[in-house]
Amino acid sequence: MATIARKSETWGSRFGFIMAAVGSSVGLGNFWRFPYTAGENGGGAFILIYIICAVFIGLPVLMAEYGMGRKSGMSAVEGIESLARAESTSQKWGIVGWIGTITSTFILTFYMVISAWLLAFVIQAVKGGFTGMGPEASGANFNNVIGQGVHPLASKWYMLMLLALFIAANVAIVGRGVKGGIEKAASILMPAFFIMLVVILGFSLTKGDAAQTFTFLFQPKWEDVGFKTFLEAIGQAFFSIGVGSCLMLTYGAYLDRGTNIPRSSAIVAGSDTFVALIAGFAVFPIVFAAGLDPAGGPSLFFVSMPVALGGLGQVGYIMAVLFFALALFAAYTSSISLMEVSVSWLEERQGVTRMGAAVGVGFILWLVGAAYVFSLEYLDFMDFITGNVLLPLGGLLVAVFAGWILSRDMLTSELGEGLVMNVWRFLIRWFVPIFVGLVLFFGFFDKIQDQYHVQLPGFLEGLLGPNYELPPAE
Repeated sequence: MATIARKSETWGSRFGFIMAAVGSSVGLGNFWRFPYTAGENGGGAFILIYIICAVFIGLPVLMAEYGMGRKSGMSAVEGIESLARAESTSQKWGIVGWIGTITSTFILTFYMVISAWLLAFVIQAVKGGFTGMGPEASGANFNNVIGQGVHPLASKWYMLMLLALFIAANVAIVGRGVKGGIEKAASILMPAFFIMLVVILGFSLTKGDAAQTFTFLFQPKWEDVGFKTFLEAIGQAFFSIGVGSCLMLTYGAYLDRGTNIPRSSAIVAGSDTFVALIAGFAVFPIVFAAGLDPAGGPSLFFVSMPVALGGLGQVGYIMAVLFFALALFAAYTSSISLMEVSVSWLEERQGVTRMGAAVGVGFILWLVGAAYVFSLEYLDFMDFITGNVLLPLGGLLVAVFAGWILSRDMLTSELGEGLVMNVWRFLIRWFVPIFVGLVLFFGFFDKIQDQYHVQLPGFLEGLLGPNYELPPAE
């Protein structure tokens, strides 16, 4: 077996690694996608299905990425190629790393823009801009922020400035390296994040409608469960935990030999699910108490929450600042980890320093983000391509490579021997590829039917629902 080189830098402590890994998993999807998706797809029934998917699909892929990352000790692209060489198989399997790296970069291009929106809302919250704001005014405010209201050109230039500030904050951390940058930042930001989350949770439970939230999230509604529920659950588990973009493979390259990968993977996946459930009780009681629509996505964050918090007086002002700062923290820790994937690869190029790589990636992100600021329709399209095509495709290829191309001995040193290895290897070979393949195939058609109104053949209508019909002409 060929010798595999390693990166010289490692995580400084297990706590720092866990904080960085949890920070990479916990993002905006935990707040505006998971709770609403659960409530609309069977409540407690969906949560049960989601947990099963997270344990039997998300967790094995997460373990595979950490294991391959530590074994190679390289960036995603170079690491996959080195493992292929060690197994005397085609280096064309490096496509797994390329797809993951491209996916993480594509996600980052629009994630940065949404984070700039959050930064704008933090500034508004500090200024008390949401006090007494009604639904119509809140909707107009959001349109103004994203450059689709009054004075659109001035709003877009303002957003470009905020985008540059947010990207610069990412470059400053990633450019300092793993131990002195990413780990240090995560060790401060994540404890602060959890403190703010607990404060907002306590406020929401005491001032909001906790009973309706509990019914919305946890009451099993099996009549709402169908084939699409399983697609949603698998897709959510995949996207939320953060596998498929080679992010975790990149973080795994910095793991020391003393880290127990199965245990650490369980902590990261469990923490991500826990935060998603807690986030539902931090957000929805206030929304329900104000009689607002709990629909997920940007409308929940940028329209409903300012109205709900703005009607609560001085305490609402404080909670608005904490809420949008909390969301910004979640976005920041996720964007740092996404940037590390491409910076890690560039750092391995001869003559490229880490800070130089971070600055170069940051500049490209700003240019692409500027295109989104002026043409928001491309943001929705990139969200579709990454979430419904590239992420599941990357996860499928990781599972196939780890389960069928790499020998058992290759990852035994990383994952251990015995029951854990036996169960993991069975799942990664026989279970994960089938179900991720289903998500890739049916999830793609489900999305183009819902979002782009593409007419599907009859046999797919039976699984994904009836085709979109144009409204009658007036």
